[in-house]
Amino acid sequence: MSETPPSDSGSRDRVGGGIPYSRPPYDGTGRSILAGVLIGMGVAAFLDETLFHQLLHWHHFYDRSTPTAGLVSDGYFHAAGWLAIVGGLFMYADLHRRHATVPKRVWAGGLLGWGGFQVYDGLFQHKVLGLHQIRYGVELLPYDLVWNLTGLLGLLVGLFLLRGAPRAIAER
Repeated sequence: MSETPPSDSGSRDRVGGGIPYSRPPYDGTGRSILAGVLIGMGVAAFLDETLFHQLLHWHHFYDRSTPTAGLVSDGYFHAAGWLAIVGGLFMYADLHRRHATVPKRVWAGGLLGWGGFQVYDGLFQHKVLGLHQIRYGVELLPYDLVWNLTGLLGLLVGLFLLRGAPRAIAER
């Protein structure tokens, strides 16, 4: 008996001798996490750029050159943050269209993306590469502690939300 594989045209197809074939529901768990990570990273970048770069004038993305180079680097950083948000929202919209969004995983990914960005920025970009500091002309330790510990808290809460079985919106 010759079996034909199911097509992508619908959720139910006939296989071989007319036996109905139902595709398993689309599992959006991994994509829900990834969408959240992208959105979380983008939101962290947006808040950093808007609050610390533009409103408070504490630093630029790259402070080891001229103010013009700092502004240009801020522009690239801002654009990258928005690309992450837009990419994450497109993934989220696709998951929603498929009724496969796993909200708890989106939130977990968002906190992992935000917290991971904070810790990476605070430890690697600030300390290892020395691209910029949170603020200049002050004692850095309190700023570094708050920056990195809030990021670590976001990572821990995101990891906590990954526990348990995922439930897509369609399963509710």
